[in-house]
Amino acid sequence: MMFPLIPEPQRFACGDGSVPLDKGLVLRCAPDAPPEDRFAAAYLAECLKRETGIQIASDDTGGAVPVILRRSTELPEQDYHLDVSPDAIILEGADAAGLYYATQTLRQCLRHLVDSAREDARPPAFAENVQEDDAHGGRASSRAGLLQHGTETPSLPCLRIVDWPDLKYRAVHYDTKHHQDTYAYVQAFIRELAHYKVNVLVWEWEDKFAYERHPEIGAPGAFTKEQIQELTRFARQHHVQIVPLVQGLGHVSFILKHPPHRHLREIPDSNWEFCPLKDGTYDLLFDLWDEAIDATPGSEFIHIGSDETYELGLGEACGCRTKAEELGKDGLMQIFIRRCVEHCEKRGRKVLSWGGRWKPDSEHVPPKRMIFVDSGDPAYLEAAHAAGYEYWVYAQNPGITPLFLPFFPWVQRSMWRDTSRERDGSFIETGQGIADAARRKAVNGSITTSWDDSGLHNLCWMPRFICAAEFSWKADGRHLETWTRRYFENYFGPAARDMRALFQILQESAQFYDDTFQRRVWHWGDIGKIHPPDFPRGDLEYNDFWRGRYAHLLQAAALERRQLTRALAILDDNLARDVRHRADLEVFRTCARLMRHNAELILMLGDLEAAISRASDGLHYTDRKAALSELRKAEHLIEAHLADRDKVFTELVSVWERTRLPKGLSLPEKPYRHARDRARHFANRTPDMSYLILDEQRLELEEYLERLKVYNAKYAADNAAAWSPQRPGDDET
Repeated sequence: MMFPLIPEPQRFACGDGSVPLDKGLVLRCAPDAPPEDRFAAAYLAECLKRETGIQIASDDTGGAVPVILRRSTELPEQDYHLDVSPDAIILEGADAAGLYYATQTLRQCLRHLVDSAREDARPPAFAENVQEDDAHGGRASSRAGLLQHGTETPSLPCLRIVDWPDLKYRAVHYDTKHHQDTYAYVQAFIRELAHYKVNVLVWEWEDKFAYERHPEIGAPGAFTKEQIQELTRFARQHHVQIVPLVQGLGHVSFILKHPPHRHLREIPDSNWEFCPLKDGTYDLLFDLWDEAIDATPGSEFIHIGSDETYELGLGEACGCRTKAEELGKDGLMQIFIRRCVEHCEKRGRKVLSWGGRWKPDSEHVPPKRMIFVDSGDPAYLEAAHAAGYEYWVYAQNPGITPLFLPFFPWVQRSMWRDTSRERDGSFIETGQGIADAARRKAVNGSITTSWDDSGLHNLCWMPRFICAAEFSWKADGRHLETWTRRYFENYFGPAARDMRALFQILQESAQFYDDTFQRRVWHWGDIGKIHPPDFPRGDLEYNDFWRGRYAHLLQAAALERRQLTRALAILDDNLARDVRHRADLEVFRTCARLMRHNAELILMLGDLEAAISRASDGLHYTDRKAALSELRKAEHLIEAHLADRDKVFTELVSVWERTRLPKGLSLPEKPYRHARDRARHFANRTPDMSYLILDEQRLELEEYLERLKVYNAKYAADNAAAWSPQRPGDDET
């Protein structure tokens, strides 16, 4: 295929000839076209003006090529045709969604055509100034000067596309439990998803919604009902429906951490889970769900969460343990599920759920009117379908590694344990899992998650979302490597270089970052604590053991530093080019810098010990001035590293907060209430962004430095006479 289109169309054929674009384009809708079609045309014109510089004329008197948008009653839902002939470009859609998708495919064709022509015409080593990006990395200003530097306007080859989705619902799970994006970013995110033909956004907003009936639950700065309603209408213009996910039963620390609701816990000392036997549980949840429904008018669904119910059936005082002994945990869960489904259906919503699924060997079964979205097992999905249950295939979770995701095949390991296992990587797991279920006709939708547990920036999830969009639309058996190449060229543009190498370095280095210090202790329980080197004692007595104990770690850190230096060079090279989605690369750059800082921390600790050891081993007895010099070097090593940490972390927060509210934002009228829960999420270790450097802070290098300064000052004072110039008349002895 001549264009790296995503999703790949079902049918694509080249024709004879081409359409010259030097006179521009003129967009036409039927006189009686509905507002949705006129919006699609206007949005296409806006995108082409911003991204290509192709002139959009008001009429064709100057020879502009007509782009005709029209409906076709012969096409099924969401289908479209795109025909490029020498005389016109014709877009036909079965409905408003189909016509919108046709415009987005044409947009990709023209954008790639112009960008490729520009890249081909660019002189070697040419680098131009690029305009600032918008909230999601698009061009913030018109590229009216695009066709400069001698580049001629290219012609669009004649072609025919016949396209349709294999899955009716193509959902992305948007998790904001540990951060809140700005309103502008959410709009940009919706537009980007719609561009790749995603049509459902399951938004797990937790406390990022300002509940009117229970204002204590919404975090400071949370979106109001009116804002969510506006975003819902905005999303529907782009044929995306926002589905609220307000957790029920489990995952509810954002609710039960507040004192007024403490009495609804199943386990009094845990804020993780509601008691399913208390009427107050339903009174509160139904209030929250009703507000979520009111905030998302026109949506078909509501998601009630209900997974990871670790404490179900353990409560004694509330009677849950007794009920679980009578009915089993499945029976107790179905009490909750049935009551919730009944309420939501009265409000006109179909229920999605992670938990409470159908189990073939259980007598307690859920209502068949709901949809489950918690399995990627094709055999189970077929069995559930045969039993009369509707399912959306759940794209396999790629893991919760901080800073970056494993998109390519990798080995899940820890340097602190012997076991490891090979993983296919998110692109393979996501693409093949969705495609397999879709080909078996066991599902009519897919859902691709973005767990916020480790606090990744949402842009780090975009490759996975786009992969899911690809294989949810066209579920054939094409090779993932073919799609990967197409993804890099489509998303970052033909000017991008070495993106595969960049992604592989970042995913491997993210594992190293995750595996060092105490990061895996927090969530996984693996032993990973690393302490600073020994501190000099008395008259420069010192134990030199740190480098021996962590020799393997020092070798790995040296390799990581080299790899991350290369990754940063790739990022800087691409940011000097006219690439698309620069905001993504800028976020990746902050991640790479923090990863490299982590590797340099380990190397610095080794150098710290080496400097003190040199002072202690020999110099203390032969040249105390030189010994003091080594001790001063040790000071400077720590000072330089702390300065680098401040610089790297400050830059990361600054870049991430271009699209986010400050994490843990408190306002004078409403302070943020931070509370930990039994899930021990990496991003919930602190109320602010310092969860990313918390493990280094626990080394207490500042205190080590101050102790070292005091020690060095005393050492200098105690030994001043040894290197002071001799005064005239002093006895030489």
